Amino acid sequence: MTAQNILEKLFHGGNSYWLTRFVIIRLLGFVYAVAFLVAAQQLVPLVGEHGLTPANHFFERVEAHFGSRSAAALQLPSLFWFGISDQGLSIFAWVGFGLSLIVLGGFANAILLGILWAMYMSIIHVGQIWYGYGWETQLLETGFLSIFLCPLLDGRPFPRCRPPLLVIWLFRWLGFRIMIGAGLIKLRGDPCWRDLTCLYYHYETQPIPSPISRYLHFAPHWFHKFGTAWNHFIELIVPWFSFGPRRARHVAGILLVTFQIILIISGNLSFLNYVTIIPFLACFDDTFLRRILPRPIVKRAERAAQESEPSRINNTIAIGLSLLVVYLSIAPITNLISERQMMNTSFDRLSLVNTYGAFGAVGKERDEIIFEGTDDAIITGDTTWKEYEFKAKPGNPDLRPPFIAPYQPRIDWQIWFAAMASPAEYPWTLHFVWKLLHNDPGTLSLLAGNPFPVRPPHYIRARLYRYRFATPGDPVWWRREPIGEWLPALSIDDQQFRRILSAMDWLD
Repeated sequence: MTAQNILEKLFHGGNSYWLTRFVIIRLLGFVYAVAFLVAAQQLVPLVGEHGLTPANHFFERVEAHFGSRSAAALQLPSLFWFGISDQGLSIFAWVGFGLSLIVLGGFANAILLGILWAMYMSIIHVGQIWYGYGWETQLLETGFLSIFLCPLLDGRPFPRCRPPLLVIWLFRWLGFRIMIGAGLIKLRGDPCWRDLTCLYYHYETQPIPSPISRYLHFAPHWFHKFGTAWNHFIELIVPWFSFGPRRARHVAGILLVTFQIILIISGNLSFLNYVTIIPFLACFDDTFLRRILPRPIVKRAERAAQESEPSRINNTIAIGLSLLVVYLSIAPITNLISERQMMNTSFDRLSLVNTYGAFGAVGKERDEIIFEGTDDAIITGDTTWKEYEFKAKPGNPDLRPPFIAPYQPRIDWQIWFAAMASPAEYPWTLHFVWKLLHNDPGTLSLLAGNPFPVRPPHYIRARLYRYRFATPGDPVWWRREPIGEWLPALSIDDQQFRRILSAMDWLD
């Protein structure tokens, strides 16, 4: 068989995945870069030595619970068990960011991707509530599979090592579980998903709306009902075709990727939608991608395919990985078919095969916590309160919601959750107030600005407001009305406040 015939078979008559691997690894590099950038900018003020929930205190509690450091490290694997400091956290995250850029730039092998996977798992396991999102374990599972998509040492964009077909199938299996899990949790959860009314509320009440969200919110009800039905179709029907013949796979891939792009435009769901696109790329083979990628890249893939050689070692490793994933998939499958389905859950310590889901319940009203401070020494009816503005969450009704994804301001997200609960369920908010009363630079770096730049306020309080989108054309973006007090006015001289902080070991 001539070289031309081989290429014809690979790119026209066969299932070749050289370009597929190329785009999967590049997008993974982008997601890793965003994730490590977020960590580099937020990890120290959130979990550093003087952060809102210090990681060293967290590790001490975990160690006490399991009886020894080694037992704790086995249950919660992290490189930070070897030592943790603010400088170490920062350097660690920036190194991860730099390595991610190398992958994004086109150079990756199994060793580099293994390092990134281990580094990000280490961050997640010190991140506590700030890293308790489904897309964190989803990135770990995606990153783990990607290790086996590349050769051990050859880091070129198109190495001679063939993309293992079994690993491509494992990516499809990941994408399938993500969508089916999300679809089933909706049908089993909020009734509004079944009566097709959830989108009446979702765009307004989602964690961090975008500017587009307001216009979508005021769309006709028939549009929302169609969107909800389409959501069910994409999440529950289309994923099955990702295992089908080529044309069915390509159509499924187009629908699944397009759906994620729509979600990117309509909200700010961190890097969730970006990392979710990655396994859907495995629906495409090179016969599809060669039509849309630049010609020089296609030619490099063709040349790599022509020079490639089969590898028994790689095939053996892919078979071993597949058997491992099959075994670890038992618990996620059991969860999927259970009437008591759990959402975004790991069943192994390394988060290798997980279960996923999103928005099993949709809020009908949007409540926001607004933190306010005053430099008045005595609070009276005439006291002037100044609001703290966050980087993304709604605050000042005049301000337009941002486009901020795939970046994630993690404190904004946690305050969205806290607004649906009490301060007792989110005690870190008391430490947050303490930090504001001291104009703590790290904590203030998480916010959009400081209304008390000269000296700290004497009192901080938190009030709860009900927010609604203002109609398009209105000069403001939000309408709000006060609900009541969420936290009373607190000062550094409040003895009860100090006792609570001292009990939490937060009185610094």
